[in-house]
Amino acid sequence: MNDGSSTEALLAILRTEIAALAPGDRLPSSRDLIARHGVGPVTVSRAVAQLAAEGVVVTRPGSGTYVTARRTAGSAAPDTSWQSVVLADRRIDAAEEETALPELPPGTVPLSGGYLHESLQPGRILGAALARAARRPDAWHRAPAAGLATLRALFARQTGGDHGPEDVLVTAGGQSALSMLFRAVAAPGAPLLVESPTYPGALAAARAAGLRPVPVPMDDRGLRPDLLADAFAMTGARLLYCQPTFHNPTGVVLAPERRRQVVDVARAAGAFLIEDDFARHLGHGRAVPRPLAADDRDGTVVHLTSLSKPASPSLRIGAITARGPVVRRLLSLRRADDFFLARPLQEAAVELLSTPAWDRHLRGLGTALRQRCAVLAHAVARELPDWTPAPTPEGGLHLWLRLPPGPTESALADAARAHGVAVDPGHRFFPAEPTAAHVRLAFAAAAEPADLAEAVRRLAAAARSGA
Repeated sequence: MNDGSSTEALLAILRTEIAALAPGDRLPSSRDLIARHGVGPVTVSRAVAQLAAEGVVVTRPGSGTYVTARRTAGSAAPDTSWQSVVLADRRIDAAEEETALPELPPGTVPLSGGYLHESLQPGRILGAALARAARRPDAWHRAPAAGLATLRALFARQTGGDHGPEDVLVTAGGQSALSMLFRAVAAPGAPLLVESPTYPGALAAARAAGLRPVPVPMDDRGLRPDLLADAFAMTGARLLYCQPTFHNPTGVVLAPERRRQVVDVARAAGAFLIEDDFARHLGHGRAVPRPLAADDRDGTVVHLTSLSKPASPSLRIGAITARGPVVRRLLSLRRADDFFLARPLQEAAVELLSTPAWDRHLRGLGTALRQRCAVLAHAVARELPDWTPAPTPEGGLHLWLRLPPGPTESALADAARAHGVAVDPGHRFFPAEPTAAHVRLAFAAAAEPADLAEAVRRLAAAARSGA
């Protein structure tokens, strides 16, 4: 009999014997088990370890092995209510996060979420980049706290202006960058000005850091500088979060004359402006405006970007570009949080950004996104003519629509799910009370462009069902 079958045979015997014992009873010693069952010490050791892993017994060194209390199907559930007192009011609600990726029933067409379908991701290029990175002799060496110098230089060039590698901190994606910034720049309880609507992940990160999001209205030309100045004056805020280029969820680009005004208003208030430039590589083929940070020399603008959107959700590489003492503050936070980011992934990002195939991917992606956006917009106009869309975006991954009077967003989303399509209810994007009922529709998450038209047909059926 081999060791495996001996162990299984002994386990069966011990389980039968344990069933007749009471909690706290002591099992025979290893020596007794060896003698009684004619097995070796290794077999006994493995059997007892397996029972301990299952929670059937507990081993007390120097004392013996004892039967644990049995949990029956009708026994009381563990009581963790004490944790509510300890956690107090530090509520972190990830249930509303778009970063959550719920399992969709088979056949459901996703018009929700914020990532590319795998057919739009550069899987082959990513695989080749990771393979080349893994072959480097220093691939598994410790990385600098701020990130690899070569990668920081690439991100500095993307930010523009006279930024250099010394101004860049490599992060584990855009969400991590937001979390770091909100904790580094503002104290718990401080106000944070945000566009309304805005990215739900930013709201979650802000609230997790103890900040108070304060809405600032926007229109079809982006954030309104006049109301922004009023918000700074009324709240005393020292931090603004905005998405000037292909805003999520509306797709709006901050108007040229407002870009300088918004920075000037923040500077006059003595505030930081966090520029979330997540969609820089998601343009639909037209010129993309320069980052606000490219023309800022005073350290007002803190720029962040990520490779997760244009490449893959699992390429958790982003960057913060900033000037002044805030860079040292972020580095201190990095050393307190996790010391440094995994070097192989940074090396793979360097390989990816340095190959001509990356530029070809971005050009092809822009074309594909433009086509998908047009398909979705035309389908909505045909099937849902009473839904009011924001201006068709020239970049990004979404359409933003105001709903007509009728069922609530949540009821519509539930009905849509029942009809085989997933959508994002609009209330999640507002830091305070929504101005109206909205829905966000993604055109990059479905497998094929044809799926988008089918999804809108299902969505129209859901709306007609009186959700």
